[in-house]
Amino acid sequence: MRALPLVGAAAAACLLLAGCGDGGGGGASGAGATPSSEASGGAQDEQGDPDPVHGANPVVDDDFPDPDVLEVDGTYYAYATNGNLRNVRVASSTDLVGWTELDDALPTLPSFVIPGKTWAPEVTEVEPGRYVLYYTATNYRPTLQCLGVAVADSPEGPFEPVGDAMLVCPEAEGGAIDASTFRDADGTLYLLWKNDGNCCGLDTWLQIAPLTPDGTALAGEPVRLVQQDQPWEGNLVEAPTLVERDGTYVLLYSANDYGGPAYTIGYATASSVLGPYTKNPEPLLTTYQFDSRYVGPGGQDVVVGPDGEDRLVFHSWYGQNTYRGMNVLPLAWQDGHPVVAPG
Repeated sequence: MRALPLVGAAAAACLLLAGCGDGGGGGASGAGATPSSEASGGAQDEQGDPDPVHGANPVVDDDFPDPDVLEVDGTYYAYATNGNLRNVRVASSTDLVGWTELDDALPTLPSFVIPGKTWAPEVTEVEPGRYVLYYTATNYRPTLQCLGVAVADSPEGPFEPVGDAMLVCPEAEGGAIDASTFRDADGTLYLLWKNDGNCCGLDTWLQIAPLTPDGTALAGEPVRLVQQDQPWEGNLVEAPTLVERDGTYVLLYSANDYGGPAYTIGYATASSVLGPYTKNPEPLLTTYQFDSRYVGPGGQDVVVGPDGEDRLVFHSWYGQNTYRGMNVLPLAWQDGHPVVAPG
């Protein structure tokens, strides 16, 4: 394993305090220059000190897209799309700021997938000491990106694929990508995903279905939640993340072209896990907030920090748009609606 780039202790400590800072932003504190840092001259507050909210980002100053974060006994595990000769990248942290990269979480792929595109992993603990990994990979027949499943006795892995086929692979809908999970108050575990319609000129829908208690099979038919229908969403919605706060179900998602500044995080709300969901007309986080500090934000997750407050974890472009680093920002709630990096 190797240590990923760390940040200053003062910035790290302040980032962990959800109300710290004024919500402004500028450049990165990582080793490489970023498009936003060159434009804004660095993340600083009014006294010229490093910005306490944004200055720690990227917390992983390396290619680490589509992050999913799981907390187990005070340790956070972040999983990411393939890279660095790993099918599923994983790193660990105790404070969401300093991260250490671990070995490949999914070193062996099943025989029914084509290696090379293992995307957007999601790990959930289905019972104490039992973990399930959902991953996107290219299925052989049909040759589409679809969702597979693997299991392990440790959040670090190694995860072992289960079953003799992909878990979700709807050929008529263009396949499926971007799995995530949600456990409702009644204990039901759900799987969410996006049908990959934009691969084939089809609509994209965020969908949900219940899982069996062991998390390795669907226990019901999928329900469609939302599709692309806002101008800022372009031709797709993807990367669903579902949380419940104060009786409101909040479905966060990414939209538009991931490869540039149009990529955006939006959200929709409902009073029931299966909807209907009403989209917020304005995005939650775009490139052009915080002085264009985060170029193409997306692939988001929500996790509770060490202080009991929510964090938004997401990737954005760095190094002249050559890699997507992982960021962490405070996430607050106002009347059931999320607010990023409050003052």
